[in-house]
Amino acid sequence: MKSSHTLLALAVGLALAAPLALLARAEGSRDALPAAPTSNQATTARLVHGLLSDSRYAYRPRVLDDALSQDVLERYLDTLDPGKVFLTAQDVAGFSKFATRLDDAIKSGEVDPAWAMFAVYRQRVGERIAHARGLLKGNFDFAGGERYEYDREDAPWAASGAELDALWKQSVKNDWLRLKLAGKPPEEIRKTLDKRYANLLDSIAELKGEDVFQSFLNAYAGAIDPHTDYMTPRSAANFNVQISNSLEGIGAVLFKQDDIVVVREMVPGGPAARGGKLRSGDRIVGVGQGGSGEMKDVVGWPTDDVVDLIRGAANTQVRLDVVSAEAPLDSKPTRILITRAKVRLEDARAKAEEVLLPAAGGQPARRIGVIKLPGFYQDVEARRRRDGDYASATRDVARMLEQFRAQKVDGVVLDLRGNGGGSLSEAIELTGLFIDQGPVVQVRESGGRVSVENDRNPGVAWDGPLAVLVNRGSASASEIVAGAIQDYGRGLVIGETTFGKGTVQSMVDLDRWPANEELRFGQVKLTIAQFFRPGGSSTQNRGVVPDVAFPTSVDASEYGESTYDNALPWTRIAAAPHVQYGNFGSLLGKLEARHAARVANDVEFQWWVEDVARFREEQAKKSVSLNETERRAERDRFDRLRKQRAAVRANLGIAQDPLLEQQAADDGLQANERNVAADVAREEAAKKSRDPLLRESAAILGDAIGLLGADAGLSAQVLPQARGGTRWVD
Repeated sequence: MKSSHTLLALAVGLALAAPLALLARAEGSRDALPAAPTSNQATTARLVHGLLSDSRYAYRPRVLDDALSQDVLERYLDTLDPGKVFLTAQDVAGFSKFATRLDDAIKSGEVDPAWAMFAVYRQRVGERIAHARGLLKGNFDFAGGERYEYDREDAPWAASGAELDALWKQSVKNDWLRLKLAGKPPEEIRKTLDKRYANLLDSIAELKGEDVFQSFLNAYAGAIDPHTDYMTPRSAANFNVQISNSLEGIGAVLFKQDDIVVVREMVPGGPAARGGKLRSGDRIVGVGQGGSGEMKDVVGWPTDDVVDLIRGAANTQVRLDVVSAEAPLDSKPTRILITRAKVRLEDARAKAEEVLLPAAGGQPARRIGVIKLPGFYQDVEARRRRDGDYASATRDVARMLEQFRAQKVDGVVLDLRGNGGGSLSEAIELTGLFIDQGPVVQVRESGGRVSVENDRNPGVAWDGPLAVLVNRGSASASEIVAGAIQDYGRGLVIGETTFGKGTVQSMVDLDRWPANEELRFGQVKLTIAQFFRPGGSSTQNRGVVPDVAFPTSVDASEYGESTYDNALPWTRIAAAPHVQYGNFGSLLGKLEARHAARVANDVEFQWWVEDVARFREEQAKKSVSLNETERRAERDRFDRLRKQRAAVRANLGIAQDPLLEQQAADDGLQANERNVAADVAREEAAKKSRDPLLRESAAILGDAIGLLGADAGLSAQVLPQARGGTRWVD
């Protein structure tokens, strides 16, 4: 859930702890970076200030004064150089003259200081990359006791360029060693790393005024609260694609590899997939509109600009000149004509499956339906147009519940792990599939007024046994659903304590007020309210605590709302009257005992516990050895572990885990350096990996069903008859 506005981060270290990583550009064109902000950007800065400083709009407005100006400066520096590997202490000291001027710059719209700081940053990137590429001409000694200190979050700014050069030498040595351990010869290593660093420099050259402006305004927005963001018109459009779960185009996922935009994969059911002519790894070298429009050579173009050419209204056509991954780039391209259409993003949609629980302990075999929901999506515009097939998480889940009823499954697990939220209305309506009318969430606005958002639809889509599976990545709308289910006693909440995001955001279109005919100013995702559970407790900072807990995979000090320095505190308000379907308190001890006994003999669950402990141990490290013998020993230990687990699986008749095979060894490459088709195939195989947490969640729900069915007294205690409610056991 942590939003990031980092312009640049370079994966020069370990995959799990790289100090930098290049993020997608927010917006771009092929024009050079302008020397100063535009008049539109000046107007935008003033509009954003008006929003964020006004209590009529912002839930927690802050006066833009010298103190906040200092905060904005620090956040902008963190955006530019989060790993402190480009700028020196002298550079940062030079920026101190802006410490009490950024407030005036934003109010007036004269945000030139952002450009001045970015110019120094870009110069320093060029210097550091030149040094890194120069190091590749020599050789490295990996026999000593040197360590690469990659975690520099709390480190001071380097005193000099020479100090940064020393740090970059460690970083380059680490990159080289990873590739060497993967079996790459020296000349191939030099070629790979030189191209990597050159691509980084090119990526910085592609950053435009819109990127600088968006990042600077987000330093201001982030100083207000963690979930307020400014988006350029293009960024806002991309955000809407995510929240609506649909777009109009060809249905292909694109990314940049070297200087070419490459097809990563096709969206199932989209025009590109149906046509069958476009393949993973194909390189797009030309784009033309319609059947006869000019073909534009797009080699060297930013990905966003190529996407803009390819994306378009449904039922229009686009032509692509593509060169296959196997052919030399200068080969004659193949021309493909594709008719655009409305595309649903299938990977982001709800998916259903079943978990079969074998008969055990005197209990019969059970079938548990599972619904995996990655986000609370809704195509708002299509719904307004009364499009009968508009994208909606609630509608998709309702159809799956109907299928489960027809199949007579014994219970349902709603899997919200990693679900970062989405549409508030979808969260309310989806909760209504399991409760028969009543309050779902309470919303407190900036002035203190509290409104209650209710499920007003009579009846339920599923009145049987229910569990909600969550983890630290379950946030916002996920916490609304899990919290309401828990407050109503409608189902068990299983997993980890959730993220703790208890605030409501709304998109404010800055182009509405000046009544523009074209989009110029972008949008602000603005925190406007705080939400509370039906019982009155906020999920803010504390999250939703599960009824049955799994080991914590990510500590609250490392990830979650509590890691933000300016997050709202936890609080509570009065409860909203609501039905109590059940109270699982007296059942939890029995469920936890059975859970503990079962997982003690579940090798895959125990492996997961071991992996979590190992991951957290690695996360706590701030450095890595640059000694080849030590690093090779680490690889050998992992390889032995992988082989041991494979042998155990074979002995127990358990299918091999493609995810573990995928992680067999570090290849030393970044994502855009691998074979695209092979990488996609590995990802698809990983999706088929066995999930011990999901299986155990289904087993816990099965335990609850069995316990309540076998003990009428316990059932009456846990699930008392409630007006308008349902019972798990008849």
